[in-house]
Amino acid sequence: MPEDRPYDIVLLGATGFTGGLTAEYLARHAGPGVRWAVAGRNRAKLEAVAERVGLPGLPLLHADATDPASLADVARQARVVATTVGPYTLHGEHVVAACAEAGTHYADITGEPEFIDLMYLRHHDRAGRTGAKLVHACGFDSVPHDLGAYFTVKRLPEGVPIEMDGFVRAGGRPSGGTVASALLMLSRARRTAETALARRRIEERPAGRRARGRAGTLRYVGGWALPLPTLDPQIIARSARALERYGPDFTYRHHVAVRRLPTALGLAAGAGALAALAQVPPARSWLAGRIAAGDGPTPEQRAKGWFKVTFLGRGGGERVVTEVAGGDPGYDETAKMLAESALCLAFDDLPEAAGQLTPAAAMGDALTGRLRRAGVTFRVLSDSRA
Repeated sequence: MPEDRPYDIVLLGATGFTGGLTAEYLARHAGPGVRWAVAGRNRAKLEAVAERVGLPGLPLLHADATDPASLADVARQARVVATTVGPYTLHGEHVVAACAEAGTHYADITGEPEFIDLMYLRHHDRAGRTGAKLVHACGFDSVPHDLGAYFTVKRLPEGVPIEMDGFVRAGGRPSGGTVASALLMLSRARRTAETALARRRIEERPAGRRARGRAGTLRYVGGWALPLPTLDPQIIARSARALERYGPDFTYRHHVAVRRLPTALGLAAGAGALAALAQVPPARSWLAGRIAAGDGPTPEQRAKGWFKVTFLGRGGGERVVTEVAGGDPGYDETAKMLAESALCLAFDDLPEAAGQLTPAAAMGDALTGRLRRAGVTFRVLSDSRA
């Protein structure tokens, strides 16, 4: 990547809720040698962000998600573009296209499978030719899960089939942007499936190896585990296909963990009702209006947020249990993960691979190390013969 670009990192979306938290994190932790800027279409709002983070001289760039020329100009000036502008299916493609064309690394916090698959179909090849790393899902979706599975695999024998289960527990409150993205995904289930099929038809798979990621099953494991049909298993399976360390035959199953059966049944019923309502435009609009875009939990509410993801891995006659844990998952930790991903892409010694990559395949140990130093814990709970 050219070293003479004026900015190491450009943050797009800093006037939104999570983007503002990401700007605050960069202001505190990027360091004086990092050349970074914020970009958006409203200069007054960008100036307010710069004042709020204590950097009134922070460079402000014009960028509009609906104006490809402005995004191309930003991408040519940056080594890395990090964006929080969602829902990505509606607002994200022009940024990806600009980075793929300019050879600029890219990171976002999307949890939208359709968007990721579309970007693979449309921009993976070009990014591979220009050297751009396009890394989606650099927030709670899916960094702790992807890096946690990678951390666990590395503690099992090499060259053997591996089975792994992940169990997610978390507490926190959503923002308007998260609600909007979730409702959009639920309303586009058919298009999401069609796009996934189109990707499977053209995507190369590793010869002699296979990897699968899926939602788990209802089970009792000292508490109740329910299938969790999020983006995370897809990301983990793609990391397993990209990296031989996952072995010749890798299977991952994803769950949400709760203590009591009534809670589990309530979650399942609530998820079903939300999916049904999302198919009805008036109901979807009503639900989206419950939390305005740009709104989110207060600092006091976020301070009470937490997450723990436990991984049970088995392979080669050995069994390991690990845990990845941190604070408020949707906002404080997501902002931290995105900012550290951008810093990692800009400055760390990473694999040469380019195109659309997962966090583990693009950044692996380097990003794990950054997050551990930033307070996200990766630890082994037990390690024994199976």
